[in-house]
Amino acid sequence: MEEKKPIIRIQNLCKEFIVGDEVVRALKGVSFDIFEGEFVTIMGTSGSGKSTMLNILGCLDKPTKGSYELDSVETASLSKDDLAKIRNNKIGFVFQSYNLLPRTTCIENAELPLFYHQGISSAERQQRAIEALNLVGLQQRLLHTPNQLSGGQQQRVAIARALVNDPVVIFADEATGNLDTRMSYEIMGLFQDLNKQGKTIVFVTHEPDIAKMSKRTITLRDGLVISDEIHEHQVDAKEELAKLPLTD
Repeated sequence: MEEKKPIIRIQNLCKEFIVGDEVVRALKGVSFDIFEGEFVTIMGTSGSGKSTMLNILGCLDKPTKGSYELDSVETASLSKDDLAKIRNNKIGFVFQSYNLLPRTTCIENAELPLFYHQGISSAERQQRAIEALNLVGLQQRLLHTPNQLSGGQQQRVAIARALVNDPVVIFADEATGNLDTRMSYEIMGLFQDLNKQGKTIVFVTHEPDIAKMSKRTITLRDGLVISDEIHEHQVDAKEELAKLPLTD
């Protein structure tokens, strides 16, 4: 069987901030690999270091020391411009608050990352956006604006936007945090489907029931990894959704 390659490889990752006269050590020497095709949740309470970790993984910040390789590229020595290129070409982001442009259609929102790619025509941009929206089940909502969509549908647009570049990894930051249980499980079912199609997903959450829908959970506390657990029995989000009582 072919060995999967690490999409993310971090070794002895440390991050320090100066706050007034104090040095705050947000990450204290974290190491782990995430392999192609994995669905990993990163858990931790407020102050555990998970937001700092996600900023570094997403090439929005650099570690104070340590190594971070994304798709075999060491990022620590890269310039801001080079980090921006990696974000545009290799990473898809999904945020808790959707971050959609309010007066633009689903297609236009999903197209946004492609505007940074020279050589992609407007016709190809639109086609790729439509394909991504079809993938997340919004083929009937292509010309709707965010205020015409439910919270779950808005998050699906955000996921389509994250997919449109065909990234090597999707980072989701509390992507079910603004949704009720039913919509949360719908979105997790979508992430599970994308993972079955080979997408590598790193999902930050503080909700244990959401974490169990991934294949592996890395738990942070006080800037350290306190557990790294493979889920032998991954919870099926669609099965859990079917168990929920129907509401009016």
